Amino acid sequence: MIYDVIIIGGGPAGCAAAVYAARKRLKTILITESFGGQSIVSGDIQNWIGEAHISGFDLAKKFEAHVRAFSDVVEIKMPEKVTEIKSIKCSSESRICDFEVVTDKGNKYEGKSIILTAGARRKKLNIPGEDKFEGKGVAYCSTCDAPLFSGKKVAVVGGGNAGLEAVIDLFPYALEVYIMEYADSLKGDPVTQEEVKKNPKLKEIIFNAKTMEVLGDKFVNGIKYQNNKTGEEKVLDVEGIFVEIGSVPNSEIVKNLIDLDKYGQVVIDSKHSATSHPGVFAAGDITDDPYKQNNISAGDAVKAALAVYNYLLKRAKITPAAE
Repeated sequence: MIYDVIIIGGGPAGCAAAVYAARKRLKTILITESFGGQSIVSGDIQNWIGEAHISGFDLAKKFEAHVRAFSDVVEIKMPEKVTEIKSIKCSSESRICDFEVVTDKGNKYEGKSIILTAGARRKKLNIPGEDKFEGKGVAYCSTCDAPLFSGKKVAVVGGGNAGLEAVIDLFPYALEVYIMEYADSLKGDPVTQEEVKKNPKLKEIIFNAKTMEVLGDKFVNGIKYQNNKTGEEKVLDVEGIFVEIGSVPNSEIVKNLIDLDKYGQVVIDSKHSATSHPGVFAAGDITDDPYKQNNISAGDAVKAALAVYNYLLKRAKITPAAE
């Protein structure tokens, strides 16, 4: 069987793409390890349009239910992870190709187009206690979770632009904010640094801080760190820890197929969510879109699905052999 479109990923982008592909009656397969994306660990999402408060778990269930409502045209493969994508049966004149997708189950699926919505994974500290307290004081998205830390002492690990923006997101809510930076200076934009430093809620910038362990009982109550120059160890008493040291797009499967930027993000045309290879589209955190938000991921995925529909119409006119 050859599918009209193969969607890779089950977060907000993948699910939005699947719903719109289904509405266009495209024969669709969605391959994902799970539904929900990175926000599944959030206890209280307050910026998903139409839901003042919803947990990441409940939002993931809604995503899945919406996609399954189109089971007549959308086939779901879960849990399954894509390990390879390659172009096949290409026309040298038009660059029109079919695509073969290989998964960790040893399955192979063939499609006329691809929508990449595989997302990204947050860089972690990889220290004891981090995984244990994820969602229980350890967070990775200030835009999503800052309101949960109202009246609390919070540490932000990372002094780049992402870390400083997280600090600014926390100022309206947190009681006190601390910045922990591994280097001996902040790396964020000077203008942002000035904005952060003048706010009285910023209690301290801790430089040369090598994080050692997240501490807590049922929830986070501190973080142990070491001065990477003197070797001195200390504990900072906080009730929340935001890890803002960057993210890694899950783009390894397409590094030899389409253009990536220097960060490994998929380069897209913002008008159509198209990549450098005809027939391959992308949306969400895997792309070079600067705003990594659920609502934006879903919107870009809608564009991708509509663009796929138009691509398939044009493809049929370009070369009957491609069908």
